[in-house]
Amino acid sequence: MKNIYIRSIFLFLGLLLSSSCSDYLDKESDTELTLDGVFESKTKTENWLAGCYSRIPDPTWGYARSLGWEILGDDMTPSERWRQYDWQVIPFILGDWSVGSQWSPGYWNNLPQRIRECNLLIQNIKPLPEQNLNEDEVRLMIAECRFLKAYYYSLLINTYGPIPFSPDEITPVNYNLSDLQVGQTPYDDIVAWINKELKEVETILPANYSDGRKFGRATSIMCKAVRARMLLFAASPLVNGNSEYANHVTKDGKALFNSTYDANKWKIAADASKDLILSAEAAGHKLYTETNAAGKIDPFLSCQNLHLVEASKGNGEVLFARVNVESKEYDRHTAPGGAGGAGGYGVTQSLVDAFFTANGLPITDSNSGYVENGFSSQDGYWPNGITKFNEVKSPGLVTLAGTYNMYCNREPRFYLAVNFDGAWYTDGDNAGKDKGRKLEFFNGKKDNNNTHDAPQNGYLARKRTDPTRNPTIGYFAPRHGILYRLGEAYLNYAEALNESDPGNPEILLYLNKIRTRAGVRTYTTGGTDVDNIHVNSDQESIRKIIRMERRVELCTEGIRYDDLRRWKLAETVLNGQFYGMNFNGKNADEFYKRTAYQTRVYRKSFYWFPIYLAEIEKNPNLIQAPFWDK
Repeated sequence: MKNIYIRSIFLFLGLLLSSSCSDYLDKESDTELTLDGVFESKTKTENWLAGCYSRIPDPTWGYARSLGWEILGDDMTPSERWRQYDWQVIPFILGDWSVGSQWSPGYWNNLPQRIRECNLLIQNIKPLPEQNLNEDEVRLMIAECRFLKAYYYSLLINTYGPIPFSPDEITPVNYNLSDLQVGQTPYDDIVAWINKELKEVETILPANYSDGRKFGRATSIMCKAVRARMLLFAASPLVNGNSEYANHVTKDGKALFNSTYDANKWKIAADASKDLILSAEAAGHKLYTETNAAGKIDPFLSCQNLHLVEASKGNGEVLFARVNVESKEYDRHTAPGGAGGAGGYGVTQSLVDAFFTANGLPITDSNSGYVENGFSSQDGYWPNGITKFNEVKSPGLVTLAGTYNMYCNREPRFYLAVNFDGAWYTDGDNAGKDKGRKLEFFNGKKDNNNTHDAPQNGYLARKRTDPTRNPTIGYFAPRHGILYRLGEAYLNYAEALNESDPGNPEILLYLNKIRTRAGVRTYTTGGTDVDNIHVNSDQESIRKIIRMERRVELCTEGIRYDDLRRWKLAETVLNGQFYGMNFNGKNADEFYKRTAYQTRVYRKSFYWFPIYLAEIEKNPNLIQAPFWDK
């Protein structure tokens, strides 16, 4: 081992330091070190471990810009003119995607490197009593690396499907090409290994840390969260009994996907989600809520601040977070141009339409009270309790007189997710005060200068943005990025339970926990009244409302695209024209028209990222992802 040299990347992460300092100090060392040199030092060992964490994705700006998961779905839309700034995911949604395309999330190349570094630590770390690195700490560091390996593998199979898989192997520095020319392992086999590994590791890791400086390091709850989401995907139609993949086999004829449906996978997924919920709640996690002056849940402040308040300040909903994210870029690109922002990262008309009305019904329901055309004659107030979230003019106000009716009488999450023309807007020093202005999205007005930095379909994203931001002076408050939260676990459990045990009362119980926090009426199989909405008890009816709730509650959080994929709906939903208001409209008559601004293309092959053609050419044992070679 003393003769094996590697290039070591040291990344001092905030999880190893105080989170009040610089959370992730990406410090790269050019020093060539022997492995002995690393693991003879506690400091270097800790830095090595920090480097193993460095590929945890950024769920804020990363899901948008770097990884593209939000843009590949149907919730978010960037200015198409940002292609000139190397937004290479934009051509993909328009169908310009091939095995030779150079952009990808970078998982294929980067995650195996981190997995290798985890294996090196596992094999070489040792107690250093004279440096206060004891056996218990070593045991925990090994468990952390085992978690990271399993997590990174879950990202790989979620992106590419079956992959080459040798979880404990360390490729030597002086490898032969033949050492790397291995084929893929079947998808279900890798899922089974990840599941088993995480179940073992969760018995070693703590549920949380008393030392705040360790926030972000692996916990047993993070293990359960990764398992639950992965098993939900594995139970879903894309990979559970998909006959279209029956002929997707290795060079020697071994099936890479199981094309026989297994109903028990839904039960396994439901059990994993329930286990996560019970364990998380036992560890002190709970849905984040804030109350109003009457002591009732304030849906506006609750749903807004669950994405802004950090775990150390009372946000018990966070199960897995990345300490350092590019929240500045997310806030800057969603801020309107008239306030100094880039002003081009918006939401689709499809998402606008997905939000419920104030009485909890979809806009397509004849009893919803939804009116699309025309304008309100008076200010609109939230009818179910006074609130004062940061961008309203006065307590309870949600829309100003003269607002297009499409945006009136909607549920709280709509106003927290969408910035629309005529919405009341404040930021910086005016946040939470009565000072502010209406957003102006007509062409040529304050927030639409008809350039690349303007809302191409008449909307900007508001959800997960910080109301105290002030782009004009360059102020953007840093915050953590949430990868998994308890609200998602409730919805995952409801979905898996409906598929495995339809009619179970816990389905609506957990679905309604989300709706109660959001300030909308809950569902019941009984009669409709002031607090409840009747829904038929059959599996398909419940499936429909679960999917609607996921769309609204989890929007902009990097989940929608995977939902469409695993439900096998991406080909239907992500093909065709996408709509918004008329970007070129200079007055109300021109602007307030549903206008197609983009034609999306989604082929059957797009469900999985392709393996780069160059990789296929180097390794004859690799099989290209389904339908990419057609």
